Amino acid sequence: MRESSWKAFIKEVILFCEKHEVEVPDMNALHIPRRGRTRKIVDQISVEHHYRVNLFLTVIDTQLQELNGRFNDNMVELLTLSSTLDPRDNYKFFSVNKVCELVERFYPGDFSDQEKFHIRMQAQHYELDVPNHIELTNLCTISELCQGLTKTGKSLTYPLIDCLIRLVLTLPVSTATTERSFSAMNIMKNRLRNKMKDELLANCILIYIENKKITEKFDTDSIIDEFYDMKNRRVPLH
Repeated sequence: MRESSWKAFIKEVILFCEKHEVEVPDMNALHIPRRGRTRKIVDQISVEHHYRVNLFLTVIDTQLQELNGRFNDNMVELLTLSSTLDPRDNYKFFSVNKVCELVERFYPGDFSDQEKFHIRMQAQHYELDVPNHIELTNLCTISELCQGLTKTGKSLTYPLIDCLIRLVLTLPVSTATTERSFSAMNIMKNRLRNKMKDELLANCILIYIENKKITEKFDTDSIIDEFYDMKNRRVPLH
């Protein structure tokens, strides 16, 4: 998009502006900054250059920087190999070699040596069988594929492929849990509770993330009674 999509993008923007009666500036005119810089110091650039370089490319570069910071090379490779299980366009992304590489690189502990040997044969049969199954066509997501394999009984025919699909489906869950944990940590360990030990912090975060509905049923008296029964105290908590 950065290298070759500017013309298509600006064309779409102009059509949008014309539809909603928004004035479109002359792209070949000299760009004059409205604020932030003195008008005496003007770069000799066109309006189109300003929008393409200072806005369009800048936004894309910022997004690329964010993505590169969030996803390292191993994560990108994992996502790339996992895309071979995508059922869109009648399984055109499926590759037996990528399935085997995905198992060897990222899930070696989840499959025995014998299963690693047999998964190639299962993948070869899967490639010829599943795309031609009437109930497994026109699927859009790996989640739908997993449900379809279970519904049609193909998960029993290709148990290793089904297991690999289920492992891939845990990626969003594990990633989301990690993100939620960092967010919860900022809430739980605040300025007033900055001396909280790791074990207590982990327990509090676990309750905050996973058991909100359960904690809504707690009341102050029950918590006090629980602590009161744990150890004899000189002064009652009530």
